[in-house]
Amino acid sequence: MINSDIWKDSAEIDGIIGRMADELRSLVAERAIESPLMIGIHTGGVWVADRLHEVLELTEPLGHLDISFYRDDFTRIGMHPQVRPSYLPVGIDDRHLILVDDVLQSGRTIRAALNVLFDYGRPASVILVTLSERDGRELPIEPNVVGLHAKLEPGEQIKLSGPHPLVLLRGQSAKKSAAKTDKASVGSPDKSAKGEARR
Repeated sequence: MINSDIWKDSAEIDGIIGRMADELRSLVAERAIESPLMIGIHTGGVWVADRLHEVLELTEPLGHLDISFYRDDFTRIGMHPQVRPSYLPVGIDDRHLILVDDVLQSGRTIRAALNVLFDYGRPASVILVTLSERDGRELPIEPNVVGLHAKLEPGEQIKLSGPHPLVLLRGQSAKKSAAKTDKASVGSPDKSAKGEARR
């Protein structure tokens, strides 16, 4: 993402996470869940999960997942990931999990995260939490708790920057900007080249 600006500053993010924690607390109570295990998805999801974990005062240590090689579009999008080890503090069989991500768009990250989790065991349930949700869903995946819904223009992206301070950035995608540059280059004649040819 290029030409990005701060869309939501750290104070706004703190407020959003506070509201998410309240909603999550009510949902856990409604489902009569005791000692849920919270797991963040690297990297932004871990930052958000860390804040939620602290606000909710959960007793189980925070877990985290790296899903880089589990995405079904890994080869197509040409990722060059910085792979981090996944860490689950306890076994997840028959456990109630809270899975946290920063930005939910296509749903492919969540699908990959669920694949990772089921490699570790079979949980009783999974509550999906995301700081921000935006258009572009490709899979039938819906979060249980959402911090905010982002309405973006074509070619725009949002990205979480952190962990200190934790802010949401909004700007033009690098691919969109590159496409505009290529189009401009093709459509504009190279005057210097013409000058060279005359000589």
